[in-house]
This record gives sequence, structure tokens and C-alpha cells, in this order.
Amino acid sequence: MSADKSPATSPENIVHEEKAQLDFSKSMSYGDYLHLDEILNAQHPLSPAHDEMLFIVQHQTSELWMKLMLHELHAAISCIAEEKLPDAFKMLARVSRIMEQLVNAWTVLSTMTPPEYTAMRPYLANSSGFQSAQYRCIEFALGNKNAAMLKPHAHRADLLAQVDAAYRAPSLYDESLRLLARHGLPVPADRLERDWTQPYEPSDGVEAAWLTVYRNPHEYWDLYQLGEKLTDLEDAFRLWRFRHVTTVERVIGFKRGTGGTGGVSYLRKMLDVVLFPEIWKLRTDL
Repeated sequence: MSADKSPATSPENIVHEEKAQLDFSKSMSYGDYLHLDEILNAQHPLSPAHDEMLFIVQHQTSELWMKLMLHELHAAISCIAEEKLPDAFKMLARVSRIMEQLVNAWTVLSTMTPPEYTAMRPYLANSSGFQSAQYRCIEFALGNKNAAMLKPHAHRADLLAQVDAAYRAPSLYDESLRLLARHGLPVPADRLERDWTQPYEPSDGVEAAWLTVYRNPHEYWDLYQLGEKLTDLEDAFRLWRFRHVTTVERVIGFKRGTGGTGGVSYLRKMLDVVLFPEIWKLRTDL
């Protein structure tokens, strides 16, 4: 028997039988909806190096994922403030999954070898992911506030306004502690109304409140779930940071970064930043 497909099962006939829409002269197509012309024509390598396209696409796609991450983080913070916890949990879970995508993005970039990066590095000038406005907004939304990091955006009033708004707003953790207090837990007053622009400092009183939640999970089930969502999020964020460090070390070693930092040495220091300290410490004290 012939292995050839019968005419009825050929790909072309299947498409027609399924009545697929094929004419988009008068309706919106997939590319129209996604504005693919703009996206796919936004890559403009400056060097003759073949590998620069990888570098550009990796960073542009990461920025798109970060746009979605901020969309979800802002909504989750609002939902926590409004006691819409099931919605907030779904959004925070999505943020953790986005971070997994960003970890995998570093894996793709790690296929660039040191000579390949060296060939294009002079064309980058002082541009660096260190200057990403969206990344800075994510750091601020997660509570890692740093006034010095406003300056890289001072040349763009629109970007500075976005980053400054994130800098001055309560973080995800700040809103979470307010939620604990509204549910009757004794969160110290100096953690509920404070200068939101200042980095969060660990508090024994806050840990005591979380310990009450974790010792009585059925009584405080929603708050217990929130604690675990925060744990998931920081766990994923640490992996993202770690993969960044190892990729940079693999590609450029200990050379200084294009943005002026120590490169690997700077990124390793960032690994020590803890976003939700009491959530981690209580595991020892429980």
C-alpha cells in the first residue's frame, strides 16, 4: 500500500475543511494584533558581529517579560490592599513563572562565548542592563529601595517619573504587612506607616506576627498562603539573580561592566539582598 497521504487528508485540504480564515485584506490578522512589524524591526545591531542579534533579542524579550511582571505586581499590590486575595495569589504565582522564563533567557545568552562578546562590546558604549527602568521598578516594587538608582533615568523625564513613582510607593511587602495588621496581628506601628522610600529593615515584631500565622495556618489560611507566595517569589528572584551572575562571569569573567559597575562583584553583592527577611528567618525560629 502506498504511504502517500490521500487527497482528503493533505494539509491543504485539512485547512479548507476546517474553514480556516485565510483572507485578511479586510480584517485584523495575527501580525496586526501583535504589531509584529514594529517588534520584529526593532533590532538594530551596531557591530558586524553575528552574535549581537542574540544579545539584543535576549534583552528585548526580557524587557517584554518585565513589562508583564510589573503589570502583575502592580495589580497584586492593589488586590492585597483591597483584600482581593485569591486574585493577588494568582498574579503573584504568575510573577514567579515569569521569573522562570527570565532564568531560561540567561541560559540562552550563556551560549555566547567570551571572544564573541568581546567582538561587540566596544559598540555598547556605556549601555547596560543596570540602567533598565523596568528592572528598577521591579526592585522598588519588591522593596529594594535605593535613591542612587534614580539618577540613571534623570535624562528622561518620562522614565524618571515612572521609576520615582515606584520608589515612593509602598512595596509588595509593605502592603502585605498592612494586611496582617488589618487581620488583627500585632505588626509594629513603625512598619505600617513609614517613609516608603527607605529600604525595609527587619523587625522582631514583624517576625512574631508571621510566626503567629505559621503556627496557626488554618486560622490564618489566607495570610499563610500569602507568606508562601512571597517565599515562592523571592526564591524565583534569587534564581534569576544567580543565573545573571553566572552568565556574566562565564561571558566576561571579572571585567568591569559596560555600565561602570564591577560586573560580577556588583552582582554577587546583590545576591545578599533579602526582600522579605522575616519570611525566611521564621523558618529557623518556628
